Parts: sequence; structure tokens; C-alpha cells
Amino acid sequence: MTRPTSIAITMGDPAGIGPEIIVKALPAFAPRLASGELELVVVGARDCFGETAKRLGQAGFDLPSIDRSTPRAGRAVFLDAGQAAQPIRPGTTSAEAGRLAYRAIEEAVRMAVAGRVDAIATAPISKEALNLAGFHYSGHTELLADLTGARDSAMLLLHGDMRVSHVSTHVALAEAVKRLTPQRLRRVIEMTLDVLRKLGIEKPRIAVAALNPHAGEGGMFGREDIEVTTPVVAQFRDEGHAIEGPVPGDTVFVKLRGRRYDAVVAMYHDQGHIPVKLLGFSVDPKTGQWEALSGVNVTLGLPILRTSVDHGTAFDIAGKGIANERSLIEAVDCAIQLGAGRG
Repeated sequence: MTRPTSIAITMGDPAGIGPEIIVKALPAFAPRLASGELELVVVGARDCFGETAKRLGQAGFDLPSIDRSTPRAGRAVFLDAGQAAQPIRPGTTSAEAGRLAYRAIEEAVRMAVAGRVDAIATAPISKEALNLAGFHYSGHTELLADLTGARDSAMLLLHGDMRVSHVSTHVALAEAVKRLTPQRLRRVIEMTLDVLRKLGIEKPRIAVAALNPHAGEGGMFGREDIEVTTPVVAQFRDEGHAIEGPVPGDTVFVKLRGRRYDAVVAMYHDQGHIPVKLLGFSVDPKTGQWEALSGVNVTLGLPILRTSVDHGTAFDIAGKGIANERSLIEAVDCAIQLGAGRG
């Protein structure tokens, strides 16, 4: 009998919506858990999940507990990464919440590196809380790279056919320009090609977005697209890859949505995030409230598989019981698919 695919789900910042969307998402996986196809290991502070279940009107959070030495269980189980030393208030940034979020990630990474889980799917963290707790990272991607010893990594956002990787993410715009080097661009393209193949696309088509307006307009608006991007793209084309670029940023995502490409390599955080989130976030026009959040964040270049929700901690709605679990379900599904692609 084939063993189940095992995914660890980390709770994220316990003052955010992470515990809530995990509790809400678990029933969606019941058929695969029952059939033995899937094992889920929820990693976090059990007392935070108990409080969340109580707020949601459930009898309790009763997943059976495991510890570091427990073998694969073939069901939904819970690994307690540590209890809160002081009360966690929903929607409030604190060092204690940051500490608990870090501990959950650390435990999940340890399990993935040891091969006890096939991938991890993460709920959102607060970068401010993480830094208050003394863990000085600019985000999940950088933290995971450090924990796994990865020499470089990159972020990929997915929403349906919209797949966007990034040359840089959580840095100032001036720093993003400095980080566009031939070596970095080539590495991100290689990682993007790799993940597209794992997703079942045999001959990926990629567009590299321009850094500057109109791809620099012949050098009038900067020379990075001419001196860095153009030669790198030419190298990949010479190697037989279907790659275009630099493609102006104001049209490249329209072409991606029209399925001319399978993915876009974006130059910096907002260039890649805005189009994906614009399509993935559904808003009620009458109330202005988010109805659903769709999309997945994948970290490329790690020795483990990691996916995540494509949204933040949503402190403004934390504790109200109205958070939507759709993105987390998609993140777990994507982790399963990538695991099969790697195999």
C-alpha cells in the first residue's frame, strides 16, 4: 500500500487568522484523510487552537497529539510547539506571538528535513512580531532559507494560470534594482523552469518582466533591461528554452492572463504581487469586505517543499470568526501536487 502524503501545517502568528483558517480548512481534507491518501500534522500552540475552536462554537480542538519521535500517523494529528507564556490577544502584535510563530516553523522544518513530512504549508506570520521576538527576518522566505541552509531562494505566487516568480521581494525598491544581476536573474529563471515542470508543464513558456518603463526605452529610462536582462534571456533562448524578455511591465501580465506564457519572472515585490492579488482577492462591492482570498505562495530553491497562503495575518478581522480558509486549502493542495511532481 502506498504511504500517505504527509503535510505539516504551521499556525502562523497566533494573534492573526492562522489558527482559525486551519480549524476551518480541516474538514475539506476529511475524505483524503479517511482514505489513507493524506496525513496532516498541525504544528503550533495547542492552547491557541483551543481558544479558536471555542470562538468558532466548536466543542474543542481534539486532534491527537504526537511528538518529535512519533512515526507517520496517516491521519490528522497535532504537534505542540510550545504554549503561550502570556495571553495572546487576537489582532495584537506581540513578541510572544512572534516567538510561538517561529517555534511552529522551526518544528515543521525539522520534520521536513528529516523526511517525516513531505512538505510544509504555512499560515501567515507578522514580520513585526517575529522581529520583536528577536528573529530578525524580513519574511517567511528568508527565514526558511536560513533554517534549511539554502544558498538562495525565490518567491512564486500562483492563482490559477497566473504564476509569478520574483527576483527580489522584501527589500526597498532601490535595493531591488541593485539585486538585479545576471547571476540572480539566471538562478530565478532556472528555479521557475523547475517548478513549472513539477506542476506538469513539460515545455514551459516564460516572460521576464522589464525593470524600467518600456524596458528602458532604448536606455532613456535606465540600462538594466539592456545590459542585464537581454543577454540572460538570449542565453536561455540559445539553450532551447521558450523565454521572452524584457517585456514591459504594463503589458506582460495581460499576456500572462491571455495564456501566452506559463509564468512571468517579476523584478520586485509589488510588480509581481499586485496583479496576482488583484485577481485572487474577491471583494463584495456592496460592503467593500473581502469575500474570498485565492492564491498560493511557493518558496523556490529550498531543500524542502513549502507552500503558503497568499495573504497576511489579517489582524483587522482576527478573532471574529469570518476569515476565509480557501487560500490555505489551495496551499495544501499545491504542496501535494508539487510533492508528486518531485517524486
